[in-house]
Amino acid sequence: MNDRMRARCAVMALALLSACPVVAQTSAQPPAAQMEEIVVTAQQKRKQVISDGNIGVLGSKSALETPFNVTTYTAQLILDQQSETLGDVLKNEPSVRTTFGSGNQSELFVIRGFPLSGDDVAIDGLYGVTPRQIVSPELYDRVQVLNGANAFLFGAAPSGSGIGGSINLIPKRADRTLFRATASYGANSILGGNVDVGTRFGGDDMFGVRVNGVYREGDTAIDRERREVRAAGVSLDARIDRVRGTLDFGYEDQRAFAPRPEVQLAATAAVPRVPGSTDNWAQPWTFTKLRDIYMLNRYEVDLARDWMAYASGGFRDGHEDGEYSTVTVTNGATGAGTQSRLLVPRQDENRSAQAGVRGKLKFEGVSNEINAGGSLTYAENRNSFAFANYAAPLRASCGAAATSFCTNLYSPVLVDKPANGTLGGNLDNPPPVTKTLLRSLFLSDTIGILDNRVLLTGGARRQFMKIDGFDRNTLARTTHYTAAATTPVVGLTLRPTESLSFYANRIEGLAQGPIAPTNATTLNPGQIFAPFTSAQYEVGAKYEVHGLTATVALYQTTQPNSFNKPTPTPGNPGATTFVVEGEQRNRGVELSFNGELTDQLRFIGGITFNNAEQVKTLNGVNNGKKAVGVPDYQVNLGVEAVLPFLPAATFTGRIVYTDAQFVDVTNARQIPSWTRFDVGMRYVLVADTHPVTLRLSIENIDDKRYWSSSFGGFLIQGQPRTIKASTTFEF
Repeated sequence: MNDRMRARCAVMALALLSACPVVAQTSAQPPAAQMEEIVVTAQQKRKQVISDGNIGVLGSKSALETPFNVTTYTAQLILDQQSETLGDVLKNEPSVRTTFGSGNQSELFVIRGFPLSGDDVAIDGLYGVTPRQIVSPELYDRVQVLNGANAFLFGAAPSGSGIGGSINLIPKRADRTLFRATASYGANSILGGNVDVGTRFGGDDMFGVRVNGVYREGDTAIDRERREVRAAGVSLDARIDRVRGTLDFGYEDQRAFAPRPEVQLAATAAVPRVPGSTDNWAQPWTFTKLRDIYMLNRYEVDLARDWMAYASGGFRDGHEDGEYSTVTVTNGATGAGTQSRLLVPRQDENRSAQAGVRGKLKFEGVSNEINAGGSLTYAENRNSFAFANYAAPLRASCGAAATSFCTNLYSPVLVDKPANGTLGGNLDNPPPVTKTLLRSLFLSDTIGILDNRVLLTGGARRQFMKIDGFDRNTLARTTHYTAAATTPVVGLTLRPTESLSFYANRIEGLAQGPIAPTNATTLNPGQIFAPFTSAQYEVGAKYEVHGLTATVALYQTTQPNSFNKPTPTPGNPGATTFVVEGEQRNRGVELSFNGELTDQLRFIGGITFNNAEQVKTLNGVNNGKKAVGVPDYQVNLGVEAVLPFLPAATFTGRIVYTDAQFVDVTNARQIPSWTRFDVGMRYVLVADTHPVTLRLSIENIDDKRYWSSSFGGFLIQGQPRTIKASTTFEF
């Protein structure tokens, strides 16, 4: 490349990177050195966290005009932090803790003390389309977290969670010509990488295509545990005059072999000491295999100035097979317990659609933003199960039931995979177990006065829920619910200055009733409970300075409580009954700092206080006691620093603290608080004007062993020290 071409590239880069003050200070440098500095600075200044976001049917809003607490993690953060699951991304979010579903490897997100299942994570505002258990975040441009109830904004969640908040994924779009390739290595021997390619073409760049691919395979930091990931996404878009359209395809194949399972406690067992950080009590034949194919299509049409009509739809076809084996500890002092086998084949057929009109009116200084439309979600879950029976010698020493064998948390007994025993449904062709149809109509108006310094939002969604449950063996319908509810919203935003706003909201949550989990200890597997509503009140403030947004929020949310209630039976001391009893009330304060305080210093995270109490319990026995698995304090605070004498390097650090958590509704047992430290570094090289980024991170640097969660009464052990390294080359 000659000097003239280098100078031309520098001018073009300067036009794109006008926010780089260092350029003016280095104008006397040679063109090559100047170009290198421009490239490095551009990489360092890419946004990782923003407070703007898509507020469901209200559309995209800036942070200071939104009466809700929203945090958006960008594709740059996913790349820089080498995130491999949604749980990895949400390690930055102080209001969220990630745990597992009942007996399996599905990521379950606890937001403001309430669960959000993988089934209820949205893509581009649609439920039912996202892969349900483990999601590869590399396929998405943004991961948006909205704290709080959101039945008006997104509609009722199809599997009955999401009262404490929602997660919405935004697919990647082709905004420029891009070729990015990343090679990665992590844990014990996980090798892989991903590619991200995009371009625009046609007159006025009217067409775009973005293709992403992910592959990883190898042994994790946990003994005998192995993971495989294959994922691909294709996003097409067109911008023709007043019409915009997008078409997104996704494929994910997630596999885990001998994954370390949860630990359940028998009714009288104390909390056991934490095993070694890399210990694994999984049986060698256990696994999870997940295959999801999904598609989304969206159209927008400009009807007139400030008026738009839109329609979107999507589907997901999911297949899941799993052999699970949760340990139930019967003696916390010795680690003695029982283990069982559960085989679950599952299929999901989901459809989702939404359509509406959004527009603005202004009359005598008063503005109105009107939203109206409707949505539909259909979810069909087909599954079967099989327990195994074990020979008497494997059960005798601990008096285990026929479906269990004796083991020890600290000295696991590994057995051959037994034959199927008790069956539920057809394993080769799983029958329908639940069919859920959710329909809704919504209408809202945001009124702005004083040049939109004051914004008042009012609206309501009329929701119709039809839920059917079926017997796996006879195929007869055993449960039927038809319910309708109106979920209103009121939000107020006051913006006295350009950088400060105050807000308040009153919003409700509506959820399908929970479904009792299927496992060897639950006595009522598959039982469907009636839908319920919840109410949230929230006030807060937001302040922007430089590139940093600080948010404080105070909230209260109530919800009916569901949990596994110990119900010991002869030969099965760990038996439980899944029940909906009483009410849980969460009151909390959130304080977050996200963004760049200076060009050399970035903060990600904050602090959450959550007082989660049982306020209405059966006969008042547990009134005033803490909710299961919800800590009082959570801290996720990350810092990134660029040192003046080494501008191409970024040093990172993060502290994660979680307060003590109770294991049962009586608050008789709890796990202690824990603190974890993560560190990392990335360095940007320039190869012929192209950035090459080297990354190294260490999570849980002191290899601390701890119970990370007791949500739902299951103990989850925290991950051991995990090292990740990657190299990214970008055109």
